[in-house]
Amino acid sequence: MKPCLIVSLVAVAFAGGVLSTATRADVLLVERAQEAQAMNLPARGMSMAQVERQFGAPVSKRGAVGGGSEKQPPITRWVYADYTVYFEHSHVVDAVLNKASPDETGPKPIQ
Repeated sequence: MKPCLIVSLVAVAFAGGVLSTATRADVLLVERAQEAQAMNLPARGMSMAQVERQFGAPVSKRGAVGGGSEKQPPITRWVYADYTVYFEHSHVVDAVLNKASPDETGPKPIQ
């Protein structure tokens, strides 16, 4: 077999593996996004007391960041096993799923 042909075959095999891995990752990300929609997460506007009463104590409570001015209110994070809740002052502004693994990335922007 000629060296050029071998290199071409290896390149095609490698590209096929990379493409199939990327496709699987995209499917998993879509599945996780669908799971998030079905999950019962803290709603925007809930107080810290309401969140703790309804969802239990978080795994960890991260101290407030910011708060130096009216335009930069203090943001606090409560980390649960599957999601993180973000508070502005003492009310929920968002709840997001945690990464499934450290190398997980979000969706890529449309180009």
